[in-house]
Amino acid sequence: MTAQLAQAQGTVGNVGLNIGIFAAFVLLTLVVVYRASRSNRTASDYYAAGRSFSGSQNGIAISGDYLSAASFLGIAGAIAVYGYDGFLYSIGFLVAWLVALLLVAELLRNTGKFTMGDVLSFRMRQRPVRAAAATSTLVVSFFYLIAQMAGAGGLIALLLQIPNSNKLGQSIVIAVVGLVMIAYVLVGGMKGTTYVQIIKAALLVVGAFVMTFWVLGKYGLNFSALLGGAVEKSSKGEALLAPGLQYKNKIDFISLGVALVLGTAGLPHILMRFYTVPTAREARKSVVWAIWLIGVFYLFTLVLGYGAAALVGPDVISKAPGGVNSAAPLLAFELGGEILLGLISAIAFATILAVVAGLTITASASFAHDVYANVLKKGQTSPGAEVKVARRTALLIGIVAIAGGILANGQNVAFLVALAFAVAASANLPTILYSLFWKRFNTMGALWSIYGGLAVCLVLIVFSPAVSGSETAMIKGADFAWFPLSNPGIVSIPVSFLLGVIGTFVGRREPFDSEKYAEMEVRSLTGAGSEKATVDA
Repeated sequence: MTAQLAQAQGTVGNVGLNIGIFAAFVLLTLVVVYRASRSNRTASDYYAAGRSFSGSQNGIAISGDYLSAASFLGIAGAIAVYGYDGFLYSIGFLVAWLVALLLVAELLRNTGKFTMGDVLSFRMRQRPVRAAAATSTLVVSFFYLIAQMAGAGGLIALLLQIPNSNKLGQSIVIAVVGLVMIAYVLVGGMKGTTYVQIIKAALLVVGAFVMTFWVLGKYGLNFSALLGGAVEKSSKGEALLAPGLQYKNKIDFISLGVALVLGTAGLPHILMRFYTVPTAREARKSVVWAIWLIGVFYLFTLVLGYGAAALVGPDVISKAPGGVNSAAPLLAFELGGEILLGLISAIAFATILAVVAGLTITASASFAHDVYANVLKKGQTSPGAEVKVARRTALLIGIVAIAGGILANGQNVAFLVALAFAVAASANLPTILYSLFWKRFNTMGALWSIYGGLAVCLVLIVFSPAVSGSETAMIKGADFAWFPLSNPGIVSIPVSFLLGVIGTFVGRREPFDSEKYAEMEVRSLTGAGSEKATVDA
């Protein structure tokens, strides 16, 4: 009881030990990033790691990129506090990879070069479509970055014993995390970021594995006994095992599920990872590796979430610095004391750094390659100048992400990531699928789909209970919400598909280039002519 009271007050673990473990990890990864940076000589090296990674390596890196603070901190906390409803995130995030594997991974790898804009503009007017793709990439990356920075603030606030009332202290923590992330990107590029993601993925899966079997061991490897312990500790009782504890509105529940399942195939930082492999076959192999690792990890989250509920208690978790996001670190402290807390928290910190680095390099690459090189300079620029712009953009994006993370501090990171998934599924997925599979799709259709889907989704988010008018809203004390759903996916995604069709027929006078479509179709399906690729059946 004393330990739980201490946790509730924020005095958990040893600050000196926590800082020491964090510093050791940051120094180790910075060395790795620096060594990787010495081989960055071209734009391809900086953006796509020279397409030098194998499918297995890239699959591990993808899992490292995908298993974000939402997966480790947010989902474990959501399951601990809300039970069944929290596990929906695990299911949605995993099932989404089937969509990415079947519809996107191989075709995108064959058709593009560095960014999503390369695919969307392949057979359309370059400048407007690339500008739209870059805009969408920046917005999605911003939403995702906010979630990671908020997770970092909550995690380190817990470890440094900074109470929720000390907003300035937590804001400084978020700023420091942002500066470290910027250093990763500026120094290492995609190659350095990939190595960090591989290290982080291995540590995360091993750490979750150890905690999972430690928790089960306390209950005789009996999962039913673990659930019984969680029910006893929770003030919600058996409601923790049934749907409806968090999402009482069934439509909101469905909307969240739709956004999670369809969002992955439209996430720019995940799509860009497919360009780091040399062939389409390796792209497929990447996704298979990622699915296995991600699937195993999400099974662990079920045990970690209910384990935190049983051994720590939902009330203690909710009152701790970082709120719901503190479930996994508090569980580590309960299991193994200060040492395990420091190690698991360092892994969580690695999770955040790796993901924000991937997001930042994706957003900066999209601006430099699509907007600067192809829109402003009309393709007349040197690779060196393009990379310089990418680095400067990364610095600006990092500053904006820090500001957004401070604003969203205290929010459940899994929920914030779900909003990013809704934006990605609304703005990107319809345009990608239409470009790959609908030969009559044209520039106007792409613009309507991207800008329209993006605008509808953002408007619905701004006027939803996620921003104002609810206990968990980002803006406390305000109430300008008129849209009833916390996640707009069930409305914004179909609207975006519809707008793509309408825009295509509005712009039907645009001449149809059958040769360009035929080239894109052959290239996407066979890999013939793709960047540094071989023809794969």
